[in-house]
Amino acid sequence: MSDDDAGTPLGDPGPGAGASATGDGLRWRRRRRRLGWAGVGVAALAAGAVGGGWALYAELNGNITADEAAAAELARYEKERPTALVRGAQNVLVIGSDTRSGDGNARYGRNDGTERSDTTILLHLAAGRDSATAVSLPRDLMVDVPGCRHPDGRRSDPVFAQFNYAYEVGGSACSIRTVEKLTGIRIDHHVVVDFQGFKDVVDALDGVEVCLREPVNDEDAELRLPAGRVTLDGEQALGYVRARKSLGDGSDTDRMDRQQRFLGALVNKVQSNDVLLNPVKLLPVLDAATSSLTTDPDLASLRGLYDLVRGLRDIPTDRVQFLTVPRESYTGDANRDQLVQPDAEQLFTRLRTDAPVAIAAGTGEDASPGGVEPGGEPTEPGKSGDPGTGDSPAPTFSGNTAAEDTCE
Repeated sequence: MSDDDAGTPLGDPGPGAGASATGDGLRWRRRRRRLGWAGVGVAALAAGAVGGGWALYAELNGNITADEAAAAELARYEKERPTALVRGAQNVLVIGSDTRSGDGNARYGRNDGTERSDTTILLHLAAGRDSATAVSLPRDLMVDVPGCRHPDGRRSDPVFAQFNYAYEVGGSACSIRTVEKLTGIRIDHHVVVDFQGFKDVVDALDGVEVCLREPVNDEDAELRLPAGRVTLDGEQALGYVRARKSLGDGSDTDRMDRQQRFLGALVNKVQSNDVLLNPVKLLPVLDAATSSLTTDPDLASLRGLYDLVRGLRDIPTDRVQFLTVPRESYTGDANRDQLVQPDAEQLFTRLRTDAPVAIAAGTGEDASPGGVEPGGEPTEPGKSGDPGTGDSPAPTFSGNTAAEDTCE
């Protein structure tokens, strides 16, 4: 989608451009009425609008790629997968692929046919849709990867390896099985997005504002930005969330923190601009998003996506939380990570049981990176903390929310 397309649905001309009251202008007003009748956002589109609305629905619906291969692979291992414990709660694995194939992706490196998970986030949506918790899983985390099916049909052997090897060897199904084995959490849905799709969504939103404490000059990421508040376009945003050499301490942990803060800013942009309730703003975003998504079959339609996100519009930004799974340097290799226990299991237990996850900004001097702050407080007075542990206080994890202003 070009920049010129961003202001009107899918590049349609506005009421100007030579339109007359009895010609194009009248058709434009009729189209606006059809869009209004078709509903506010995805809800009415998913209900199956007619006429021009139906054609638009069909186009957007056809953009999404259904991950049938992953669904078939997961079905083969259904008996070993965890059981969902709380009705209505949802766990979505969001995978950022570093594929160099596809439109616009070749410029980010050599296409050797190998895909890895550049970023993986476990998104937990509370049953009451009153909170959302996004947990980053480091790509260098050492985990047990099960035997998985290669794209060519061969089977790999189970191996103890870094987490992003799972996606490389067996795609999204292998990543899901690895996460379920690691956490005991049932993954209900998954979404895979590539570099180009990420950029298109940011551009469709007319950029996302971030706050930089220092100027950025990263030749590898082709990123040159001033200090202070900066609105990033798609290309700049991709460089910002992927850069390692020129931002922070160069660690993957620091990069994940930056990704989380960017996602928080993106959530703020969507809510503050009323994107979800304004078809003129929503449709370009939907076009960009759906064109870049590969999802499980249940999500591979506008109706499926709407059923997932319809309750998210009302979640306050201070209840949209981001954190990294409690981790530390792996004892066998300082360049790899391992889970911090019992902190990680406390987090997984709370997500499995849909218990509240409390976070506090920063890591604290005595807290492990992405771990639990010293002296966690109970969730509510008079209630027990961790599920099944009696009166133990609920842990407080280090992280941030979408409501935080990184310039303050």
